[in-house]
Amino acid sequence: MILYFHGGGWVIADLDTYDASARALAAETGAIVVSVHYRQGPEHRFPAAHEDAVAAYQWLVANSRTLGGDPNRIAVAGESAGGNLALTVGMALRASPAGRPAHLLLIYPVADTDVNAPSMRDQENAKPLSRAAVLWFVQNYTRGPSDLQDPRLDVGRAADLAGLPRCTVVIAGIDPLRSGGERLVGKLRAAGVQTDARSFPGATHEFFGAAPVLQDAVVAQSYAGARLREVFAGRA
Repeated sequence: MILYFHGGGWVIADLDTYDASARALAAETGAIVVSVHYRQGPEHRFPAAHEDAVAAYQWLVANSRTLGGDPNRIAVAGESAGGNLALTVGMALRASPAGRPAHLLLIYPVADTDVNAPSMRDQENAKPLSRAAVLWFVQNYTRGPSDLQDPRLDVGRAADLAGLPRCTVVIAGIDPLRSGGERLVGKLRAAGVQTDARSFPGATHEFFGAAPVLQDAVVAQSYAGARLREVFAGRA
């Protein structure tokens, strides 16, 4: 099974917006994909979405057999802000008696809160995600500056990543989040976490679900699916 969290900066978008990504993961792996919505800002600020993500995983473990799945083979995937939620689930439940996730698939995740990182500057005006948009999402989800130091948001700089399951990270080159993703990969590996990563220099943020029109999306979906199939088959 795959628990999937959509993007949208914890503020916008929904299950329909990211339906193509969830369907692609199902097609690539043959797994049951459970795509989950969560509370969003500004009505529900941090850590509401993060708490919902952990609760969703715990619910899925408890109910997986009813849905036809295996509670010992649940991967958690997320795109953009959803990638950050997937990381939160991995960190919160790495020592859970119910078992940690089998794998984390992190698609151009929000990996830290460094709004002055190199890619935040060289991709300041990127589309569809710009630096100004990142700041707007932060303003509408967080309660204040102290939230930006929380390890659930500033994962790449403040979190302890030891003990996480194997991770796969997809990075887009034309993306203000690129530097955070690259830093996260290095920190995961330094913490002893088996981490596969692939960068798509010519791709923009949000490219993953666009396989009908982008070859990079076809390749990224195949890459992610192969990593997940290895995990589900017990080869990783």
